[in-house]
Amino acid sequence: MLEIKNLSGDLGDFKLRDINLKVHQGEYLVILGPTGAGKSVLIEYVVGIYSPSSGTISIKGENILPLAIEERNIAYVPQDYALFPNLSVEKNIAYGLTARNLPADKIAETVDRTIKALKIENIRHRMPLHLSGGEKQRVALGRALATKPSLVLMDEPLCALDENLRSNMARELRRLQKETHSTFIHISHNFEEAADVADRIAIMNDGRLVQTGTLSEIKATPRNRFVAKFLKSYNIFDAKTDGTTISCNGRIFQKNSRFSGKVIVTIRPENIILLPGKAKEEKVNTFSGKICNVTAKPHLVEYTVDIGIQLTAFRIEPLAANIGDTVSVHLPGDHLVLLKEDC
Repeated sequence: MLEIKNLSGDLGDFKLRDINLKVHQGEYLVILGPTGAGKSVLIEYVVGIYSPSSGTISIKGENILPLAIEERNIAYVPQDYALFPNLSVEKNIAYGLTARNLPADKIAETVDRTIKALKIENIRHRMPLHLSGGEKQRVALGRALATKPSLVLMDEPLCALDENLRSNMARELRRLQKETHSTFIHISHNFEEAADVADRIAIMNDGRLVQTGTLSEIKATPRNRFVAKFLKSYNIFDAKTDGTTISCNGRIFQKNSRFSGKVIVTIRPENIILLPGKAKEEKVNTFSGKICNVTAKPHLVEYTVDIGIQLTAFRIEPLAANIGDTVSVHLPGDHLVLLKEDC
C-alpha cells in the first residue's frame, strides 16, 4: 500500500537516512522511538511538508512525491489535533468534505455517520474550547476519516491523555481502524501504547529505521542493544562466546550460537524463572542468587537478584521469599539472545 524506498532528507540540524518501509493495506503500524529519533519527520515527508533529497514514496504503486499535499489523499492528525477553534465539532469534521465542494446532503450524511461511529453525538454542537483531550482526539480523527483517505497518519495521538483514558482511546483507535478497514500509521514513544494497537512496529533511532516486525518478533529477537533497551529488556550485558558457552562476569551459560568473540547477551525479565530456595546447579543455566530488591507493580512483582550478575526478573505471583533470601534462578537457553555490537 505505502512503500518508502531509500528515502533520505537533510533538514540542516537533522538528517533522515536511507529509510525503507512497506505498510500493507488495512494495517496498523506504529513507528516507535525516543524523542528526536525522526518519527514525526518521516511522516511529514509522507504528507508532503518536506521534500526528500533522495528516494521514493509510493501509495498503491503511484509515486506521490510530485503531488501537492492536497492531492495525496492522506489524512494527517498532528500532535495538537489542530482543530479549528471557531468551528463546532460537526463543522470541523465536515471541513475536508466542504473543501472538496461535495453536495450538502452528502456532507451531512458522512458527518452523521462519522459522529455515530466515534460515539460523540452528545458533543456535535460544541466548540473545541469546551472539549476534553479525549473528545478532541476523536474529533480530529473524525475529520481525518470523513474524507476516506488512502492513509491516516497520526503523530502522538494519545500523548496528551491520562493513563486510563489513553488505554481506552487506544482500544477505540483499534476498533475504528478495523471497522473502516483503514491503513493507520501511528507515531509514539510509548512501548505499552504500541502493544495496545499495532499489527507491526517500526523502531527508529537517530534518523534511521532500525528494525521492523511484530512486537513479539522484535521482543524475541532484538537487532541490537538499542532495540533491546528501548523495549525494556533490562538484562543487557557484555559477554564472550565460543559458539557453545557464554562467559559473563565469571558466570558461564550454555547457548549454541553462530557468533564467537565479544557479544551482547540479553534476556527479558519475564523469561527468567525464579523459585524459592537454593538452586540445583547441575541444571544447565541455573544458579543460586540473593534477592536484592522487590517492587510490587500493578500486574506483576519485579525482583532484582544477584547471581554474580544483577538480574531483573518478573513474576505474576510473589515468591515466598524476601530481600536477602536465596532463590533459584533459571535462564532458559531459548530465551537468551546474543547480539553483535552494534548492527
